[in-house]
Amino acid sequence: MSSLNNALPTGAQSAHAILMVDDEPQACKWFARLYGDEFVVWTAGGVDEAMALLLARGDQVAVLLTDYSMPGRDGVELLSEVRRLYGHISRLLVSACADKAVAMAAVNRGQVEKILEKPLDEAVTRQALREALAGAQRRALDQALVDQRAATLRETLGFLAHEVTTPLATVRGYLAAMRERHHDAPEGGGGMARIEQHKPGDVLFMIEAAQRRADYAQSLVSTFVQTARDACRSDAPLSLLASDLVAAVRDEYPFDPGEASWLSCDLAADFRLPGRRDLLYLVLCTLVKNALLALRPALPDDPRVCIALGAAAPAPGLPEQSVIRVSDNGPGIVPEVLQRLTREPVTTRADAGGSGMGLVFCRRVMGSLGGTVDVRSMPGQGAAVTLYFPPAEETRA
Repeated sequence: MSSLNNALPTGAQSAHAILMVDDEPQACKWFARLYGDEFVVWTAGGVDEAMALLLARGDQVAVLLTDYSMPGRDGVELLSEVRRLYGHISRLLVSACADKAVAMAAVNRGQVEKILEKPLDEAVTRQALREALAGAQRRALDQALVDQRAATLRETLGFLAHEVTTPLATVRGYLAAMRERHHDAPEGGGGMARIEQHKPGDVLFMIEAAQRRADYAQSLVSTFVQTARDACRSDAPLSLLASDLVAAVRDEYPFDPGEASWLSCDLAADFRLPGRRDLLYLVLCTLVKNALLALRPALPDDPRVCIALGAAAPAPGLPEQSVIRVSDNGPGIVPEVLQRLTREPVTTRADAGGSGMGLVFCRRVMGSLGGTVDVRSMPGQGAAVTLYFPPAEETRA
């Protein structure tokens, strides 16, 4: 089998077999015996038998090689059906000299990619099968990548919808409160109105808090729009420095009053990220949000959230990798929750709208980049989430 197969992901490797179709049993046996040393060869004695096999195992067939002259439905009919139903399969036609006009018509209509003349030349046929197999696997790989990107966009859109809902719900709450406190000015008040304050400064607080959350929601939407655009562009912008990503989160995250002072950043060990700003921005915002939410219920005397760039080995004996670590000095995570966090949706804040998808999303994004996520915590001693980036992709700043 072609060596290309070893480099393909599982989905692309599933298409690997050569299906040879001929109504002469001896021709099928001869073909399987001669080429079975290099390829996985399946045979069928006619169009109907071939279509039945494809119906059951079509995802495993990479190349179809069919004779033209067969009783009932001929090889061109089979090629036409396969082209319509199984776009990943490479299609080859075997024809005698008398069939050349029909064969050329099949080529011109795009039903067949190559014609092999009878009697088959072994060297020519082997090379044609190798090229057809490689072509089928490339198409399967391209489709797998397209499907993966589509799945990533769908998953990101779902996570984004959840993340945007929270700040927008807060904005709606503040607007509803101000609407309740709104009073028209007495007649002759010059078009003025007033909003009643329950305590000095609370209206301004609601306006500023609503503005911060609206800005944050807008930044998340803009991030997703950029993700969608980049997925369709070959000239998408290059990756950014980790320090730029941290700065974006520091400047754009909607901290509640006083919370921005909890955040410290250690950016000395800067490095270039393998991904673009979009999904990594969502990941880092999620980790900062989780740290803030952990601190709020039982605020320590000196609340701290730290984002640090550095290098660390993901396990003993492995080389160091560039990392982004987000840590806090909150209450920590109990062991039974900790061991499940990055594997399944689990939350200790369901009553506050938590879905448990945050760290699962982070793990999937990092996995798509070839990286990993590690969560460490001891009850009463805070928590630290470390993003490990793949060493092969990084470039030190």
